[in-house]
Amino acid sequence: MPSMLDAVVVGAGPNGLTAAVELARRGFSVALFEAMGTVGGGARTEELTLPGFRHDPCSAAHPLAVNSPAFRALPLERYGLEWLHPELPMAHPFPDGTAAVLSRSVGETAASFGPRDAGAYRRLVEPFLPKWDTLARDFMSLPLTALPRDPVTLARFGLLGLPPSTWLTRRFRDERARTLFAGLVAHVMAPLGGFATGAVGLVFALAAHARGWPVARGGSQAISDALAAYLEDLGGSVHTDYEVKRLDDLPPARAYVFDTSPTALARIAGFGSHYANYRYGPGVFKIDYALDGPVPWTAPQARTAGTVQIGADSDEIAAALRAASREGRAPDTPFLITVQPGVADPTRAPAGKHVFWAYGHVPNGWTGDLTDAIERQLERYAPGFRDRVLARATAGPPELAARNANYVGGDIATGAVSGLQLLLRPKLSPFPYATPHPAVFICSSATPPGPGVHGMSGHNAAKAVWRRLRQT
Repeated sequence: MPSMLDAVVVGAGPNGLTAAVELARRGFSVALFEAMGTVGGGARTEELTLPGFRHDPCSAAHPLAVNSPAFRALPLERYGLEWLHPELPMAHPFPDGTAAVLSRSVGETAASFGPRDAGAYRRLVEPFLPKWDTLARDFMSLPLTALPRDPVTLARFGLLGLPPSTWLTRRFRDERARTLFAGLVAHVMAPLGGFATGAVGLVFALAAHARGWPVARGGSQAISDALAAYLEDLGGSVHTDYEVKRLDDLPPARAYVFDTSPTALARIAGFGSHYANYRYGPGVFKIDYALDGPVPWTAPQARTAGTVQIGADSDEIAAALRAASREGRAPDTPFLITVQPGVADPTRAPAGKHVFWAYGHVPNGWTGDLTDAIERQLERYAPGFRDRVLARATAGPPELAARNANYVGGDIATGAVSGLQLLLRPKLSPFPYATPHPAVFICSSATPPGPGVHGMSGHNAAKAVWRRLRQT
């Protein structure tokens, strides 16, 4: 290791890894330090239940990763990353045994909403699809890390997306489309009536139509391992089992980049109350299952979908989000996001077996047990589900925070995705990656464009870092 590095990155989640790669690609000397024994952050794979069952403790389906401008510019396939696509990206079953779907095909998706809303859905998404790659780059580079390549399309998207999602879904006459769209917004745990939640739903829908919601062969760890291997080939170094408690624990460098929560950064760098107003959002209660067979969904579409949303209607979803985020209690009937990687990747479990996960929203820091409520919901849509369970591994907010320090209080978004904090995070500033120290930067999901495995927060932060490095 040189006596003075150009950059040190703390935290080996997707954003920290991406920031390190982007700097190394430009010829800077980079070292990355991670407290855990392996790289990954929110993109890991572990045997949580039984031998041979490979679970993703956090993210498992990756609509943002496969569409990420940062990842698409990197040769990650040379380092073992392979995307596998289920027949359907996502299904949303209803209690009557039918389902709405989010398909790669706009037409198939629209048809699942019924004739009264098929045309409205087409008119909503089809104008953006031909310009999706440019729109995704512009949207995921906000705020001003780059000038928009297509400001007209971005402005049109903003007019639709900046109001609450409940305004956008007024164009739908029936509940099926409203419910599926409400579920899309709930992926970032945002209240349905919140600022810019329409944009959240639109991004997830457009991402599915553009490139699907795939899983990584072998597990989400493949994303992190590919980034780490590429970094090392570029001359960067990776150090695991290295907990950083203060800046003095790190080697001398011209810049320090933190893939951590704002709270942790303030503690390590001695920033005092600089991020005192940063808000954390609801937590989640997650269960990873080893199953003796596929989930016995009543709706046929759910059996072939990688992701399945569980909520009877938009009111039930809104009530679950409201209970966890505003009322300080676990919902009686939780909205569930579930992923079944085995429909696309049979290597995740022994022959004929399956891995499956489900999570519901709970208050930040909640210490209760949501297992029974989650499984009651699953039984509504997949009768006999409990009979398929070989083993389960549960993780509430305390366990999730212990696994990943960025998940403060079990908040897997590393900060509330509501109000202005959805776009302007971690502070109201045009320079979100900068900190009070000119050589210290933050690149976690607490910065734009926010949560998800996409590496764009790290990519955007790296731009700010190399601009500084060129000036010094």
